[in-house]
Amino acid sequence: MDNPSVLRQKDPSGGLKIIADQYQQALFDAKIWNEDHDDREITSVVVVGMGGSALAADIAKVWLKHDLRIPFEVVRGYSLPSYVGRNTLVIASSYSGNTEETISALDMAEHCQSQLAIIASSGKLMDIAAGYDIAHVNLPDGIPQRMTVICNLRAILAILQNFDVIHNDQLDEIEKLSGWLGRESATWAPDIPTIENYAKQLAESAVGKTAVFYGGELTAPLAYKWKISWNENAKNVAFASAYPEANHNEFLGWTSHPIEKPFAVFDLVSRFENPKILRRFELSDRMLSGKRPAATTIDLEGKTPIAQLLWGSILADFVSVYLGILNGVDPVSVELINKFKKELKD
Repeated sequence: MDNPSVLRQKDPSGGLKIIADQYQQALFDAKIWNEDHDDREITSVVVVGMGGSALAADIAKVWLKHDLRIPFEVVRGYSLPSYVGRNTLVIASSYSGNTEETISALDMAEHCQSQLAIIASSGKLMDIAAGYDIAHVNLPDGIPQRMTVICNLRAILAILQNFDVIHNDQLDEIEKLSGWLGRESATWAPDIPTIENYAKQLAESAVGKTAVFYGGELTAPLAYKWKISWNENAKNVAFASAYPEANHNEFLGWTSHPIEKPFAVFDLVSRFENPKILRRFELSDRMLSGKRPAATTIDLEGKTPIAQLLWGSILADFVSVYLGILNGVDPVSVELINKFKKELKD
């Protein structure tokens, strides 16, 4: 992985370059088009999306946990909860703008006379937004959906601010992280040798194994982000779980087979996590010693919760792309997913 020509050959779509520029998304101008609304009271928020489009909403939900005064739900599917009505803000998020589940849910929200907003780069959702004067944010195109977490998060925050659900402090906080995220990303770049490159080291430790990522109450969305990146970039099966729930079921699942399991276990640890959750990371690894592979602890860097979540998100893409290269696959291509969507449509 320290040979530039080999990396270029194994990464034909330039995934590493896309990831190296992710920090710039912290400066993304999430302009609201058709921003005017009728000032109705918003009593609940539902974000509808699939895959990476829902992931930014998961991050927003845990980050804004102590700021939101109304319910905030993330829906991955075709239909909406029965409580959705006129005072619900429904945000339809699809990078391509053509995700059928999201379009179906948006249609349902329209019938419920909900307050509507759209996040997309193009496609049918952008046509709907323009045709019906719906508030929307136009994402930059040409980026794999799973690598747009930061600009998608900024889009969600801008919409929440537009409809008076939050203030603009959160957008400012993300913007201030851009330079630091850029400097951190540079330490994982292709020209940094493996001996000094944390991302390459993590990738090498996971070759030939199925990854299991553990988070806590704060970092559960990040664990899921690592799973998504592992699936789509490395073309590897992976799983994500979170404490404390994992101690009530999955914890026991490790105990009935020999230690020689083909897994790589990763704990995503934030010092902002509830101390009781941090204790569970330590105790779980100790009590499962000899029953599962020892966990690799990834101590999240950053002075704030959102800094750590974004740091970990970018690292996830770097590590999984390097693993994809080691696996001999194109990290950017998602040909089978595209084929599946076509078959489903036909």
